[in-house]
Amino acid sequence: MTARPDSGGPDPGALARVLARTCVDAVAAVGGYAGGVYLRSRSEGLLRMAVLTGLPGPLFRPWWRMHANRPYPVAEAYRSGQSVHLADAESAMRLYPQLMAGLPFPFASLYEPVVHGTERFGVLLVLRTATPGVPVGAVDRERLRGAAGRLAGELAALVASGAPVLWEGDPVCVRVPAPAAGARETLDRLAEAVLSVDRQGLVAFANRAAEDLVGPAGPKLPGRVLWEALPWLAHPAYEDHFRAVFMSSEPVHFAARRGTPPPGEWLSVGLYPGADGVTVTIGATAKRAYAPAPVVRPASAGLGSPADRASALYRPVALAIALTEAVTARQVSAVVTEELLPAFGGRQLAIYLLDERHLHLAWETGFPRGFLRPFDGVALDARLPGVETLTSGRALFFESMQHLAAAYPGIPLDADVGARAFLPLIASGRPVGSCILGFDTPRGFSPEERTVLTALAGLIAQALERARRYDSEAALARGLQAALLPQRLPVREHVTTVGRYLPGTQGMDVGGDWYDVIETGGGRLALVIGDVQGHGVAAAATMGQLRSAVRAFAVTGSTPDQVMGGTNQLLIDLDPGQFASCCYVLLDPASGVVRAVRAGHPQPLLRRPDGRTDVLDLAGGVVLGIDPQATYPVTELRLETGSVLALYTDGLVEKPGTDIDVGVERLRAALAAARPVPLTETADRLITDAGGADRPDDIALLLASRT
Repeated sequence: MTARPDSGGPDPGALARVLARTCVDAVAAVGGYAGGVYLRSRSEGLLRMAVLTGLPGPLFRPWWRMHANRPYPVAEAYRSGQSVHLADAESAMRLYPQLMAGLPFPFASLYEPVVHGTERFGVLLVLRTATPGVPVGAVDRERLRGAAGRLAGELAALVASGAPVLWEGDPVCVRVPAPAAGARETLDRLAEAVLSVDRQGLVAFANRAAEDLVGPAGPKLPGRVLWEALPWLAHPAYEDHFRAVFMSSEPVHFAARRGTPPPGEWLSVGLYPGADGVTVTIGATAKRAYAPAPVVRPASAGLGSPADRASALYRPVALAIALTEAVTARQVSAVVTEELLPAFGGRQLAIYLLDERHLHLAWETGFPRGFLRPFDGVALDARLPGVETLTSGRALFFESMQHLAAAYPGIPLDADVGARAFLPLIASGRPVGSCILGFDTPRGFSPEERTVLTALAGLIAQALERARRYDSEAALARGLQAALLPQRLPVREHVTTVGRYLPGTQGMDVGGDWYDVIETGGGRLALVIGDVQGHGVAAAATMGQLRSAVRAFAVTGSTPDQVMGGTNQLLIDLDPGQFASCCYVLLDPASGVVRAVRAGHPQPLLRRPDGRTDVLDLAGGVVLGIDPQATYPVTELRLETGSVLALYTDGLVEKPGTDIDVGVERLRAALAAARPVPLTETADRLITDAGGADRPDDIALLLASRT
């Protein structure tokens, strides 16, 4: 691997040497086993790994680049200029779940910003054995801070000499030679292959059984990268095991299919980490119970191929698109069932939502009937994986039911064979609930799958949080609208009035539609209907203000054009960022004389005593809240005894994909066909016929009849 630090100084290699020396010294100073340095690059906000020691560089290629705005400790240390010390996996998962989703291993990591004055160069990091529950000591903190300070001083001196301290290439992998291997004769007696691998993945020693793996004609193993010398170990499904052993101090065991004769032979692989490297053992094994595998099927091009990368990209995109249309928690859960389970081959899904200090089952599919009922309402102190994934913020993956039973002794299992993933649902740092994915057969979870599932859990949590806010806002809007709409209409001689309102069934199901009947004095009645643009609390609040304004202008004896003009000016002065349509009809019940104005609202309908029904042609002005100079001409007509006037909002006549004139004609025909029955029955029939179960908008209807 070659480094390409920017040229321009008298010694282009000086930067790499300074970084390598500091990195190796810092690792030794704090008792680490690996480390590296990230430097800024020419791309704004992009950090690149310049030096890496103690780890095989290619195995960690996904972490060679890091943007400063990402939620990772390296980026946090660079942005804030503050140290980040993570003593164990629990603290890392709590603070940086994205890091542990990609590297779900027990290790400690220390990050120190490399800063000189106001100049930020990058971040020095060291990995070491985890110390669960024991924070990083003050001595080690000071040692790492001192190493970063000295590095910052040297980098500042390089800048002063004219050498730009930027990094644009691959990292320089610094190899620390492992101690000479011994006891060859003893190890050669073993039938099991034994190899000593340094922390860059190079084979330092191989016994006779290990050399037999490549055959007498093959090249010698020492000096070669393990997975290049034994390419069948380079299968993407095994990468996670190698990452685990290089990142943590715990041994790893797995079964691998050998790719050289005899074909299909399963071998048991053991990985034993140490400060200087990893001991690898390879021996015969019985057929394994399961094989860790990526989500792609065996016929796929394989993990890391363009096809699989496209598939991994499609899953969150498809789910995100589908979630944008999900409004309620049930709709979100249905989307997860339809999009997430098939993508990963899952069969079971359960979603729990947090309420106070308990988790309540919100959705389930695929589990035996009644199996999850005992887990409904469990407290957050219960030792259950569905609870602990939320309280720790760490996703839990169990490759078999035996692994799950071993981690949680005594836990009820719904099956003897399978695998489970428990995902925390956390939105913007707030716990929302937990998600359980079930699989019918044992399976592994690759780093890519863990990362994708963790990311998807975040999307699901955001959607559920949005659904929860929707429920709260909808309840508030419904209550607000119910309070603002008239509780009863005036009862007057010679005229009957009936009002109806239906909320929409899609999205935020409360809007700004309203109706009103106002006694204005002199025996006259004002019939009002209006529609505020938008839905939700804001629309309902604006509706309440407009209804109050119209009522105030009406009771003071203002003419219809003055009522509409004054309401228009008030809405402009309030500037709520919304506009509204309105129709105002001033009726004298005794004479039947009507004076009406219209502001961008649908034309009323008039059913005459003989049943003939027409769409009125009222002069009108622009909608309210747009033009302060708008005028609203008045139209006069007469309402005969036995006739019915219908005022309505566009939700009653407008349907997606259909011209509004079609809806108006449908309503006109329905009103014409209405028999002389109580006006309440006519109103119910009209709103039932037009307001189906799938309503994108709310509906208001006001009928007035001269008797």
